[in-house]
Amino acid sequence: MNTIREQIKNKKRIVVKIGSSSLQHKETGDMDYIRLEKLVRELCDIRNQDKEVILVTSGAIAAGKKAVGITEMKGETAAQTMAMKQACSAIGQARLMMTYSKLFAEYNQLSAQILMTKNTIVDNLNRYNAHNTFTQLLQMGVIPVVNENDTVATYEIEIGDNDTLSAIVAALVDADLLILLSDIDGLYTDDPRKNPDAKFIDVVEHFTPELMEMGKGTTGSGVGTGGMSTKLIAAKIATASGADMVIANSEDIGVLHRIMDGKPIGTLFCAHKDESFDLSEFVDNLHKN
Repeated sequence: MNTIREQIKNKKRIVVKIGSSSLQHKETGDMDYIRLEKLVRELCDIRNQDKEVILVTSGAIAAGKKAVGITEMKGETAAQTMAMKQACSAIGQARLMMTYSKLFAEYNQLSAQILMTKNTIVDNLNRYNAHNTFTQLLQMGVIPVVNENDTVATYEIEIGDNDTLSAIVAALVDADLLILLSDIDGLYTDDPRKNPDAKFIDVVEHFTPELMEMGKGTTGSGVGTGGMSTKLIAAKIATASGADMVIANSEDIGVLHRIMDGKPIGTLFCAHKDESFDLSEFVDNLHKN
């Protein structure tokens, strides 16, 4: 078991995802700058070990809502509600990226913004171009900062949550490790918030249909969109694409370097590359069932 964890030290291309609830103060909804600063410092330190790093971040809509003083996102019609969401994303994404750019600059690290929609993956040319952009940025030593493009994404072209997006990015760039930082410690046999007898699962060596059943009915915080179900979908994409995946608690951002040191933190899903796995087909069918 330890040897599986030890292998994480040798990973070269790492995707890290952090959720909205991990970036804000619960009481106010304002950005938690201490956590953001720690996150950036951890990522820069991984980068300084001659590894390639990509950050998938949530928080644009939440930041935009806070900036304009909206507590509830409800218009008189569905179209108005969608427009409010997209407007808040446009405001919040600019604020979020400005904050990241400043923090990365403190460590002499260049960052770049990439905004994606479902169409980025499903369309062959878009996917090819996105892959080339990521590849070039990583070759230049830049840390791409990725979010779903909520400003233009509507229900028919949205990915839906950043757990799934981070796994799609990991598959797109041929990453060998995906780390999901969330508000849970990892995978349990049941929801530990409701069932005190739920047992923690340290390593998942083989992905099974029974695992997917475990995720049903569990949700994340009120701030983010992803529960355990989306994390298991992410694990399915990542492991089939040849990347190990770790789910860990973001309460202490320092877990990042401990995971990279091979410590037994969170739940590790072991990669089993499936040559028949078709990323674009999988993404296209995501919300059709």
